[in-house]
Amino acid sequence: MAIPKLDGFQVIGDPSRRKMLMLLSQDVLTINSLAENFDMSRPAVSKHVKILENAGFISIKDIGRERYCTLKKDGFEELQAWISYFDEFWGSKLKKLEMLLNNKLHN
Repeated sequence: MAIPKLDGFQVIGDPSRRKMLMLLSQDVLTINSLAENFDMSRPAVSKHVKILENAGFISIKDIGRERYCTLKKDGFEELQAWISYFDEFWGSKLKKLEMLLNNKLHN
């Protein structure tokens, strides 16, 4: 079964994947080590891991019989760009409001 390509927000929309990212922010973990933190089947964990990998949030390296997961910044860049756009948008709006209020107060 093919794993669908999701955008960054769809990927982090799942609480299990968010928890996986939090765990991986603390250490490089094998898929088995990740699975120990969840009450789901090993295949379900593997599916979440594959979604994270496809979206650029993690990389997987095979060492012997273990598969190690490491965070990557690629998936986070999409989220950061989107958030930064609206950060600038609202910053600009608030700056205009501040100027308007200052003009009203001084007139």
